[in-house]
Amino acid sequence: MTDSSIPPSGRDSLTDDLLWRGLIQDSTGLDELRELLDGGSTTFYVGFDPTAPSLHVGNLMQVVMARRLQLAGHRPLLLVGGATGQIGDPKESAERTLNSPEVIAGWVQRIRDQLAPFVSYTGQDAAQLVNNLDWTGEMSVVEFLRDVGKHFPVNKMLAREVVKARLETGISYTEFSYQLLQANDFFELHRRHGCQLQYGGSDQWGNITAGVDYVRRRGAGPVQAFTTPLVTKSDGTKFGKSETGAVWLDPEMTSPYAFYQFWVNADDRDVDRYLRFFSFRPREELEELAKATAERPAARLAQRALAEELTTLVHGEREMAQAVAASQALFGRGSLEELSLATLRAALTEAGLAQLAELPDVAGLLRDSGLVPSLKEARRVIAEGGAYVNNNRVTEVDAQVSESDLLHGRYLVLRRGKRSFAGVELRR
Repeated sequence: MTDSSIPPSGRDSLTDDLLWRGLIQDSTGLDELRELLDGGSTTFYVGFDPTAPSLHVGNLMQVVMARRLQLAGHRPLLLVGGATGQIGDPKESAERTLNSPEVIAGWVQRIRDQLAPFVSYTGQDAAQLVNNLDWTGEMSVVEFLRDVGKHFPVNKMLAREVVKARLETGISYTEFSYQLLQANDFFELHRRHGCQLQYGGSDQWGNITAGVDYVRRRGAGPVQAFTTPLVTKSDGTKFGKSETGAVWLDPEMTSPYAFYQFWVNADDRDVDRYLRFFSFRPREELEELAKATAERPAARLAQRALAEELTTLVHGEREMAQAVAASQALFGRGSLEELSLATLRAALTEAGLAQLAELPDVAGLLRDSGLVPSLKEARRVIAEGGAYVNNNRVTEVDAQVSESDLLHGRYLVLRRGKRSFAGVELRR
């Protein structure tokens, strides 16, 4: 695989590029890491636990990093935790609720399918999907305690921040043992596939270094590791959340339109950092984009570039084009009739969709959709020329709509002024 985002010979190395982007927070040794990343092909792994039926944008950093490293000539092992997902990494707040093995198995398959498009499975650096249940599930309790447990000093495990935080409220042996399982993954991948590098989010640093140390204690290695920074929002809210909840990579859980809008609505204070983290554009292009955005912030050039790139990566060119078309059409800059049913429904659901058994007049539609608080206000907006149905201005205060006006036989797009819109669905 080749890509323009990977610096060619004579320019910044891969390690330098990752450092410029702010993608390396902790490492087992920067010199050793540089030797691995810049000195030829190496096999690396990153893990995803099936704690939900889909990955979300909080996982996107690790997914994009796997693609970035493969484009630079390294071989990915994408691990989905069929075993560790049944245990759960300790949270600082409370014990996790354990899901059944059957539920976990279903989520494992969904996430494996979701990861598949992000990397290439052919060629010299072909990626491979792996499941830690393949080696953990066949290990007996005695084997686990003898072969794995004996290499972990309890005092070191107790020193882990999340464990210390849970000692007062209580932590089960199940969650306490999670670190051993993840560490053993690194050893098994090193033994089976020659894996020399692991990375993950900075909240995994304790688990990751435990794995590096465990490989060494088993007489293997040397192996290296690094972490990426946790992605945060400048306003203090949690990254990966929108007004309607978590932003998932599964299009059935978060529509491509809503996914696109999440990035378009990124705060000006965050978007330059997000571009460095997630975009495959080269450094010079990102710097020019940041400058243009600073000069014309209202144009949201950086946000739109980021939204288009990531929506294409996750959902494909066609869905990205539909999301862009919907964004324009809903504000009168494109054709509503050209939007697919799924895109139109997703956009109106995101904006607010009123479901009605029958169609009142336009004033009633404006009120029922929530665009105005009363019929009196609706009539005033219409009289002043600020009301639109399917992007057509309505000027008669007693104007009616008919079923022939319905998009896809079910929907109307209502707009007040330039920026406020909502949808109506006729339920038959």
